[in-house]
Amino acid sequence: MSVEFSEQTHRNMIDRIPQTTGREVSDWLRTVDEGPSLVRFEEKVSWLLGAHELSYGQAKAIIHEYDLRRAARRFG
Repeated sequence: MSVEFSEQTHRNMIDRIPQTTGREVSDWLRTVDEGPSLVRFEEKVSWLLGAHELSYGQAKAIIHEYDLRRAARRFG
């Protein structure tokens, strides 16, 4: 079952990532970019959960942000 968050909730989670994980969002996005070539959103979230001991909400927010920025590069 997937949980959907509002854009404001997503922004709040992304803003808290550095304080809760000790790493900047840009570091996490680079980690995802350099990680395994997974296609599905949930596969990427599961990989972050297992490999980096993040909470589900943190992993989901990071992958969502990664996808948003990748799409913006593609269309921007």
